[in-house]
Amino acid sequence: MTIMTYIGIDVSKDSFIAAYPTKSGYTTKSFPNTTSGVRRFIQSLPAESHCVMEATGNYSMLLLYLLQEANILVSMENPQKIKHFARAMLSTTKTDEIDAKLIAMYGEKMNPVPYKIPSESIILLRQKRTVLRQLKKQLTATLNLQQALAALPKQDPTSKATIEKTISFLRKQISKMEEEITNLSNKEFNSQMTLLTSIKGISNTIASALITATGGFTYFSSAKQISRFLGLCPTYQQSGTSINVKGHINRNGDTYLRSQLYIAACSSIRCNAACRETYERLRAKGKSGKGAIIAVANKLIRQAFAVITNNQPYIDGYISSFA
Repeated sequence: MTIMTYIGIDVSKDSFIAAYPTKSGYTTKSFPNTTSGVRRFIQSLPAESHCVMEATGNYSMLLLYLLQEANILVSMENPQKIKHFARAMLSTTKTDEIDAKLIAMYGEKMNPVPYKIPSESIILLRQKRTVLRQLKKQLTATLNLQQALAALPKQDPTSKATIEKTISFLRKQISKMEEEITNLSNKEFNSQMTLLTSIKGISNTIASALITATGGFTYFSSAKQISRFLGLCPTYQQSGTSINVKGHINRNGDTYLRSQLYIAACSSIRCNAACRETYERLRAKGKSGKGAIIAVANKLIRQAFAVITNNQPYIDGYISSFA
């Protein structure tokens, strides 16, 4: 049986610290977060290494890509997992070196699953969705500013014209980016887009977002895993006779996609028979309107997983074993 050497890596913008296991504990070394720095790190790795790091967005992508290019096992873990592991180990001090050691220890104890780097299409879609999200935030902020200035008794004509031009520009860029996302999704994931948009309530925008978030539905083996990843699963706490609480959704994952699914759920109540039945049944049982809509959002995820898994378009009213 091959014995793996787990290397913990704490990544920051300009550098990363690696923790190597030794007979007496761990030793750490810092490397620049550059192509040459990563290659020096790769040369320092012992045989049968398994690198473990937290998901830190774009800062870790170069390291992740070059490690996989060198055929070195690497795992990308949710920072919350590392945080809770540190609490379990009663860690009271936080430095980059200590974090790297804790990540290495986490790898040894938990044996995390190797990370599968997204396809080029998924990487491009993620970038476009990030830009689209920021453009929409800027548009909302500019519209709010326009309304605030309009309430003044005397408005500066130059400021007014500048804001109007900015709003027009942002709307054009948003429309262009949405079109590019849809076109790329239809080109690279045509079959999945067709299947997903056959579900009443799921638009091209949401279909593309689901494909991006799930790596073309390759990252998860069940609809429940997708719901948990997106933060739509309800929390539940039970202990003895004193604690029995059904809490709010866990709110992990992509906040933007979660809000899109919530809006889609509101729409699907009117046009999707299964979603309407779910909503009406839960409301009749006393469920709050918001809680019932969240349940409908989960229903949409199950329907999406079903059509992709069965490779069959959605039939309104049909009851699947996945749904």
